[in-house]
Amino acid sequence: MKKRILLFIFTLIILGLIILGVSLSGKKANKDLINIRVAEVTHSSFYTPLYVALEKGYFKDEGLNVELILTPGADKVSAAVLSNDVEIGFAGAESAIYVYNAQEKDYLQIFSGLTKRDGQFIVSRKPNTNFQLKDLYGKEILVGRSTGMPALNFLNALKNNNIDIEKINANYSVEFAALSGSFIGGVGDFVNLFEPNATALEKEGYGYVVASVGELSGEVPYTTFYARKSYINNNSEIIEKFTRAIAKALNYTLNNDSKTLANDIINQFPDTDSNDLATMIDRYKKYDTWLENPFVDEKLFTNLEDFLIDFDLIDEYVPFNDLVHNFYHD
Repeated sequence: MKKRILLFIFTLIILGLIILGVSLSGKKANKDLINIRVAEVTHSSFYTPLYVALEKGYFKDEGLNVELILTPGADKVSAAVLSNDVEIGFAGAESAIYVYNAQEKDYLQIFSGLTKRDGQFIVSRKPNTNFQLKDLYGKEILVGRSTGMPALNFLNALKNNNIDIEKINANYSVEFAALSGSFIGGVGDFVNLFEPNATALEKEGYGYVVASVGELSGEVPYTTFYARKSYINNNSEIIEKFTRAIAKALNYTLNNDSKTLANDIINQFPDTDSNDLATMIDRYKKYDTWLENPFVDEKLFTNLEDFLIDFDLIDEYVPFNDLVHNFYHD
């Protein structure tokens, strides 16, 4: 009997040591990771590959512990990077162009792309199964900040389809984060929204998705990762690791179905039903939203500058090689 008790105690001690060893090993592993703060312009299934990289452990495989900090508005994202509140910004490429043109010495350099189309959907207050852009004539549509990517791509979509912008009441006064709430509150006949907000309004009976802005506007480096030039120069290995994780996540996203992806990233959207999340992801797949890899193509970058010049937001093209430092390699 005494031998059994001693054996039992000995077994407990061994198990305790094993558990302690695993715990210490885990703490040491986490301690060895490099912490990277990323200012994220919005939290949307539009950015599924980014969340895949987080949830599948691709960043940790590269030795990085990535923390997302929600920072609504590309202007606020660029400010967060410039003030060293974060290491990396994740927002529209136009914000990096604006900083460069302001002659900031330690300007922002884009090192990786994620999306190649606008992720907004036009949401109508009333059902319209045969929607055309001309249906916006004489109507008010909430489009966000006038110099931000969402508003600019919407205007470009109108221009591409020969729509007279002057005949539409585009409301630029509502902050990006307040678009859904304002529309629910009765402001506007239409609103441009990203997922999950577009689907949420549909489910609650406040609106109906009638069109994809991305499909109508064309391809641009819509959402990119950037950092201060000095940070990239001094931390090129970290930037390369980060880019490798994004490349792996893009490949996984493009080669897996929406239900699989929804299950992979559901922790990022705890208040969203997994079937609804799969529907949102499927919409983005349908409109060919994501880049095949993180490489930012000069032609797509020029497409963006074309309409920035058209809308008098910049006077001339910026030097591509100054502003874009691609870290992706085949």
